Amino acid sequence: MMRPCRSARRSRLAGRFLPRRALLPALFFSVLAVPVQAADLLTIARDALDNNAELASSRAQTGGVEAGRDVERADLLPQLSATGNVAHNRQYESQSVGGAGVTGQGGSQDDDYNSVSLGLEATQALFDARNRREVEQAEREIDQQHYRLAATEQQVLIDVSTAYFEILRAHEILEARLAQERAIGRQLEQAREQFDVGLIAITEVEEAKAAFDQARAERIAAESDLQVRFEALERLTGERYASIDALGDEMPIAPPTPNERDAWVELAIENNPLVLASLAGVEVSRSGVDIARAGQLPTLNAFANYQYADSDSDGLSGHDSNSQVGVRLNVPLYTGGRTSASVRQNTYLLESSQYDFEAQRRDTIQQVRSRYTQVSNDVSTVEARAQAIVSNQSALDATRAGYEVGTRNIVDVLNAEQNLYNAIADHASARYDYVINRLTLRQQAGTLDESALQEVNAWLDGDTVSFTLPEEGGAHDAALEIGEPPTPQ
Repeated sequence: MMRPCRSARRSRLAGRFLPRRALLPALFFSVLAVPVQAADLLTIARDALDNNAELASSRAQTGGVEAGRDVERADLLPQLSATGNVAHNRQYESQSVGGAGVTGQGGSQDDDYNSVSLGLEATQALFDARNRREVEQAEREIDQQHYRLAATEQQVLIDVSTAYFEILRAHEILEARLAQERAIGRQLEQAREQFDVGLIAITEVEEAKAAFDQARAERIAAESDLQVRFEALERLTGERYASIDALGDEMPIAPPTPNERDAWVELAIENNPLVLASLAGVEVSRSGVDIARAGQLPTLNAFANYQYADSDSDGLSGHDSNSQVGVRLNVPLYTGGRTSASVRQNTYLLESSQYDFEAQRRDTIQQVRSRYTQVSNDVSTVEARAQAIVSNQSALDATRAGYEVGTRNIVDVLNAEQNLYNAIADHASARYDYVINRLTLRQQAGTLDESALQEVNAWLDGDTVSFTLPEEGGAHDAALEIGEPPTPQ
């Protein structure tokens, strides 16, 4: 058993021309009367936080940046290395001392022998300004990446919320288009009957048929849009949902709180993760300048080493070994201009990052101001769209009455029908614009989190929207198909 669609519950606005049981095709999607464990906004948002590919990539990048700090810190910790060498040696020697006739002092001597050598060295940096600056830069890169991760998380939340409410928007618009198609279809049938008894001309039947074909095309486009919207949600979460909770009719439509644009701007400058990431990027670039300048400073390392060597060369026995303990100072005197060029390069990068921060700050301010204005205007727009439904319903009633007494023609009636259902679709769209813009304002202010979604999630009611792919064969089209108008006699 099918349950009444959501547009039927708004029949107090649309009047009798919006049926109280505007049933959606069973092969496409349905609003079911039996209890369904539908997914709500908060559940789907949590699925996205767990499964979204872009967010998982950002988390992996954060882990890599954190590991980079340990890489840079390792240069300041003790270093221990060991070397070993085992070799077979062949020595060719041809020497003479005095005359060729001196026995034992001339001729050649060859020697084949094996040798072994071992080495062990430990070092500890005592003063290395460059490496310390690199560790500081790595710390600032971690801060920047954490802000980027927070920005990605908020982007996932707004993407999921937008996709969720776009499904509901497409659902309600489709309901309006279905109701419009049925209403104009009835008008077409009435025109046919009137033509059959000679009350109207064939031109009025043709007008009604043209309006019906237009309504049918709009309904097909709305069905396609709904299908696409469900696919977009699956891409974000990696999950396919059989049904989702619908937005209640009694949701509050109120201006944003605080109700001051400048307060939202200040909130964004303090909390927007993209602004904070850009500011952290300035600090990363400033560390790059410090690293370049540290290239002019000396380094001081403590070291200790031990060397061992042995061979079985003729005439030798025993082994050699030695050890050292000391400090090693390295003073860069001239590096071919590398250090000064590196300082200039990183100074330019610092300047660039400062401009990037300013650009991000200005963009955020503009976005917050725009979203605040949109949300404030949406409050009035929703109210105006609701009133437009009432006005168009009254206009349709008056037009129909005029048509019955002959002061209006069928084109006037069809236009009034279309205006009514366009007003219903526009009212639904305005409600979802309000919800999406409200959440986007929170995102731009840097305060979009699960608690913000919980507030909106409370606006959902017990109705559910279910979706199934249509079967081949056009069952829905066949159910609504109306034949060609009759040929005039």
